[in-house]
Amino acid sequence: MVIVITGPTAVGKTKMSIELAKCFNGEIINADSTQVYCKMNIGTAKVTEEEKEKIPHHLFDIKDVTEEYTVYDYQKDCRACIEDIISRGKTPILVGGTGLYIKAALYDYNFNLENQTYNYDEYSNEELYDMLIQVDPNSDIHINNRKRVERAITYYRNHNKPMSSNQKSDNLLYDSLFIGLTTDRTILYERINKRVDKMVEDGLIEEAKYFYDLKINSRAIMTPICYKELFMYFDGTISLNEALDLIRQRSRKYAKRQYTWFNHQLDVKWFTVDFINFNNTVKKVKEEIIKKTC
Repeated sequence: MVIVITGPTAVGKTKMSIELAKCFNGEIINADSTQVYCKMNIGTAKVTEEEKEKIPHHLFDIKDVTEEYTVYDYQKDCRACIEDIISRGKTPILVGGTGLYIKAALYDYNFNLENQTYNYDEYSNEELYDMLIQVDPNSDIHINNRKRVERAITYYRNHNKPMSSNQKSDNLLYDSLFIGLTTDRTILYERINKRVDKMVEDGLIEEAKYFYDLKINSRAIMTPICYKELFMYFDGTISLNEALDLIRQRSRKYAKRQYTWFNHQLDVKWFTVDFINFNNTVKKVKEEIIKKTC
């Protein structure tokens, strides 16, 4: 069985994955689109070596921030990891909040290799969305989901057909259990705010300045929340407090979008996290897994 640990940012997915890996002879596979990149550590809340507790981790730090890495690439790499882990008698545990990556890896979806990539930095979200609707009027992608809008336009340019014409399957390729971690919105938003403070304490500003000084503004850097906001501070267009408030605000909105996506796209069994005694939540999740595997 493939175990999936998902949910919004700052809800405890990393900690849960480690506990389950120790219990079920598991190895962890990254399912976060930003954590595949090297040196993007604090800004992406990447698991630390200490947190790993010597559990094998896969698909972390496999690409340079200047390289492209698509959902097609992830699907191929993740499935290879799953097959390898299963062949050694261990349990694959996918962990992350990038729903499209999870679905691409586990469901019978066909993605095409993009022969050519394009740069859309000069376009606003509204301009890109207009371009998308012209070539794919049936698209259901939200105007503010810039990454997916860009992907859909690129797909049309490479294949001369709209992405919405793809036949997408709801057939799972693997026996899978989707575990979602959740909490009260007020608690979650408070945790997100505190996480930003902790990231700053751990060196977020210095990490962002490293990429800024190298003049790196690749998709890997400009897509996740935190780097682009701090770049605005380095440019002198906003204050540091304004940049951090923007990170907090966008992170909260992102968490809300994650809930919506998971509830519509995946058959998730949700568990409310007990942050006072996390082991209580671990116990309940373990019981669910044992029940499903018996």
